[in-house]
Amino acid sequence: MVELSSALALAQELGHEEVVLLNDAACGLRAVIAIHDTTLGPAVGGTRMRTYASFDEAVVDALRLARAMTCKAAMAGVPWGGGKAVIVGDPARDKTRALLGAYAQAVERLGGRFTTGADMGIDGRDVAVMNRVTRHASHTPAGAGVDVGDLTALGLRAGLRAVAAELGRPLGGLRVCIQGLGQIGSRLAKLLAAEGCTLLASDLDQARLQRAQEELGVTALDPARVYDAEADVFSPNAAGGVLNAETVPRLRCRAVLGGANDQLHAPADGQRLHERGIVYAPDYVVNAGGLLSLLFETGQTDEDGVRRRVEQIEETLGALLRRARAEDRSPHQVAEATVQERLAAAREKKAAARRHAPGG
Repeated sequence: MVELSSALALAQELGHEEVVLLNDAACGLRAVIAIHDTTLGPAVGGTRMRTYASFDEAVVDALRLARAMTCKAAMAGVPWGGGKAVIVGDPARDKTRALLGAYAQAVERLGGRFTTGADMGIDGRDVAVMNRVTRHASHTPAGAGVDVGDLTALGLRAGLRAVAAELGRPLGGLRVCIQGLGQIGSRLAKLLAAEGCTLLASDLDQARLQRAQEELGVTALDPARVYDAEADVFSPNAAGGVLNAETVPRLRCRAVLGGANDQLHAPADGQRLHERGIVYAPDYVVNAGGLLSLLFETGQTDEDGVRRRVEQIEETLGALLRRARAEDRSPHQVAEATVQERLAAAREKKAAARRHAPGG
């Protein structure tokens, strides 16, 4: 069990600006909203609802994911900061209108410092309930040709093109092992099957796995052995923290690229991949399609425009991989350095504006 004092120490270590703990016994709401960094703009990030072994673990999850959103926004070049929220509970059993309303009131009280949307356990219908209470929740409009999942998968395919170029292979010639066939993994599998990729996959849900076998010709793998599968690319699209001291040595691939958030259990795991000669595509670079959907949801661009913006992930990742190779550093290290460079530049720009303002 993670102690709450340790979770708050983590917030300080990661540089969070604000952490809001929510407890409403009347409706059963127990939640945390983590705002990491608003240097680039108001914090944005989805709200997820799931069960945890303890509330403290929920806090840690929100903290780590909020920081990842800061990195994601910085790498995507959008004027937002990083935030994330977690509601503790089983969405199939504990989710009620009263609970969603109470949570939305908390979001509204933040006055626009945090804008949220759907995530694991929270869908568009839930966001519609929140919208009755807060102006700061958004979702892809009903009837739109793309949604958050579609755009995330498109971004992963775009990133995979950059990885294929780095490996000196055509995209359609890659053998890809997909861990998790949920909302993102299943969409990615369809896109890659259409490209001609050879696909292997694992999922805890046997019905999903069987469907992928029948519809896409996927080779099914035992989830316990997925890290041992021989492939060009390992693609984690389920839980976070799956790349660690135990799993990295087992990998039999040339690259890692997937849609799961917070894939590295610790920064050292990015270095472990580098030392093994495995190209790592940082998750917050390649899974930014969901974040970029906010441009469409808020009317800043249309469907074609947001698709084009998501396709730019190929260029972003390609440049990062070339820099990593030139500097003989892991892509994770280069991505982290790039984020800090962009945040520092934004802070200096703000400081300069204050110095030159009347009375500054």
